[in-house]
Amino acid sequence: MSEPVSSIRNLGPATEAAFARAGVNSAEELRALGTDAAYARLLECGTRPHFIGYYVIEMGLQGRPWNDCKGKEKAELRKRFDAIVNAHRASGRSELERMLDMIGVRARAK
Repeated sequence: MSEPVSSIRNLGPATEAAFARAGVNSAEELRALGTDAAYARLLECGTRPHFIGYYVIEMGLQGRPWNDCKGKEKAELRKRFDAIVNAHRASGRSELERMLDMIGVRARAK
């Protein structure tokens, strides 16, 4: 039996619902994806970027309190977060737009 996302430290019902919209339905799936890939999925599904939300996930996956992230570690996580957000913005399309293109609902760009 799988554990809910909210069984991970720091992650509650709202985060669990956001991950469900992104297709991550268990703590095991989230652990397997890791913070960066999981956060990228959230962005693809319309979650607005927020650094604290990102590092809360990282701390939770490490079993640490959300506010345990400080100093050099926090600066390194900020670099990872910025890279994920920049890659998402560079893609220029949301997950919904990609899905609509895939099933042929929207005209493909020429």
